[in-house]
Amino acid sequence: MTAAVPRLGVNIDHVATIRNARGGPHPDPIRAAQVAAEAGADGITLHVREDRRHVREEDLARLSSAVTLPINLEMACTDEMLAIALAAHPNAVCLVPERREERTTEGGLDVAGLHNTVAPYVIRLREAGIRVSLFIDPHPVQIAVAQAIGAPVVELHTGAYCDAAGRGDLIRAETELRLIREAAVEGTSRGIEVHAGHGITFDTVKPVAAIPEIIELNIGHFLVGEAIFIGLDASVRRMKALMAEARLGPRT
Repeated sequence: MTAAVPRLGVNIDHVATIRNARGGPHPDPIRAAQVAAEAGADGITLHVREDRRHVREEDLARLSSAVTLPINLEMACTDEMLAIALAAHPNAVCLVPERREERTTEGGLDVAGLHNTVAPYVIRLREAGIRVSLFIDPHPVQIAVAQAIGAPVVELHTGAYCDAAGRGDLIRAETELRLIREAAVEGTSRGIEVHAGHGITFDTVKPVAAIPEIIELNIGHFLVGEAIFIGLDASVRRMKALMAEARLGPRT
């Protein structure tokens, strides 16, 4: 039996990035979330960072009353962000690494090295009834530790694969894709729900979406960038169609 098509979580961060460049209210990331929902998105993702360069907590508060889709909050393991998550109570929280000077998340959270730091946040969030995901590199040790500290979900970092594919390094891309496949199998075998994301484009999505153990993809920057040329509705619909083709084959 063919595995179900993965869910698509649309990240609205970079709509807020454009808004913040001018300091005004436009473009509104909440409107982007509504458009994405109408286009078939299965969830909305947003990352409240320490420096608030993207969305802010007031955006998170507005979002919960603007869409009926599940909300996935990406956040660092800090007490400030934990308080925001507990107050907003999104459907899910994805714990990610964060450094103030980075342009974007540069790799997975080192759960193996930081398990004593990460574990209390997993516990607090789960006690509050929030589904917890850990954004990790596709490595079996990271998955084993994620299971050990009680994370029900992992999101595999696909950036290395997408970067290699984008620059035409097909050998490296296939190596990185193999690691993602193996990690997805390992996570599933341990009873962990497996998601994936980072750097995914129209050109790189199908090999990832074809992995049957992957339940959800979270994509943002590319969809928002492509929306400049074709509109956000068309961008989301195109990504959904490619994900479906990867699992079900092309439409006849």
